Amino acid sequence: MRRITIMVSAAVLTVGLASPAVADRGGQDFGRATLTGFASLPAETFVPGSEPSGSAIGAGPFNGIAAPFAHQPVQGFSGVVNRRDGTFDVLSDNGYGNKANSADFQLRVHRIKPDTRTDEVKVLGGFNLSDPDRHVPFPLTRADRVLTGADFDVESIQRMPDGTYWLGDEFGPWLLHFSAKGRLLEAPIALDGVKAPENPYLDGAQPNIASSKGFEGLVRSVDGRRLYPLLEGTVNGDTPGDLRFSEFDLRTRAYTGKRFVYRLESTANAIGDAIAVDRHRFLVIERDGGQGDTAKFKRIYLADTRDRNGDGLMDKTLVADLLDIANPKGLGGFGETFRFPFQTIEDVNLVDDRTLAVLNDNNFPFSSGRTAGQADDNEFITIRLAERLHADKRAFR
Repeated sequence: MRRITIMVSAAVLTVGLASPAVADRGGQDFGRATLTGFASLPAETFVPGSEPSGSAIGAGPFNGIAAPFAHQPVQGFSGVVNRRDGTFDVLSDNGYGNKANSADFQLRVHRIKPDTRTDEVKVLGGFNLSDPDRHVPFPLTRADRVLTGADFDVESIQRMPDGTYWLGDEFGPWLLHFSAKGRLLEAPIALDGVKAPENPYLDGAQPNIASSKGFEGLVRSVDGRRLYPLLEGTVNGDTPGDLRFSEFDLRTRAYTGKRFVYRLESTANAIGDAIAVDRHRFLVIERDGGQGDTAKFKRIYLADTRDRNGDGLMDKTLVADLLDIANPKGLGGFGETFRFPFQTIEDVNLVDDRTLAVLNDNNFPFSSGRTAGQADDNEFITIRLAERLHADKRAFR
């Protein structure tokens, strides 16, 4: 069932289950997407000359891989930026899944170049994230103020016209603004009324969002004036399965008070990423927690903020089922049906008006969605949608 979208006040967040909506396309799905490109980066890829990592995850082996590691793994692609020159910036998340085991994982943005002719992804370089100017007001893990997975859990990224980056974090949740080289430019910006269990300012109060359910998606508006961070989990007191999609004004550096509601198809699902198509429409990855044969729900929806039926929810139109992608050319050595069966699929980007780039977060070394007992690679695919998106040209900047 597709359901609808509007800008809502806090009161609307408590609405009951919505009735079916009629979107611009009459609620019809796009149809089957087709695989047009495949490339992968081996799971055991590390940053050359980097520090050891993984000392707090145990010895393993995990999917056949022993720990700790001599260097920092190139893993956890939880956000992507298309640089429009054949390369992409990809964001590693907090490391190994939680604050307690990720203090020796350095937060980093990698530059990659996928080559779908050779099925390979090349790592061209990257930069670590740091706070040398002491904008973070609470204690950090490292004295040199290089940021780690015990400080923030960064899950989403947007690059601005001036070359700086905005990142969404789950531990606050916070918005974080970095220079083109990864230097924090201002203090972390909190979302009023929402605190995760890892937030250092709980002051004895109870968190109102679950761990790892902060800003999983971060959208830059097509006019470049606003950000829209999307929570992965429901805030306590909201209707289960409803996710807050808030509006942040980049000129005033403040939330406007406007927000939309994205409703999950199941309360057991989560979102993986979001990106703008135009002023009103956004692509959102929605997924279950399964992997391999247990993966049943991995989809990309076109979510519209215009309220066609007045129910206070975003209209949703299915544009791609990532477990049922046509593969007539047998790309990647796979059969006529291609599946993207990973636990966490956290990257979507517009290539052109009918083509999307999609990447997984491989949760190195823990996930094994492609082959049981074998650590997942970082995979990069492009898919051609059955129909055009009619996207705003500014969405491709």
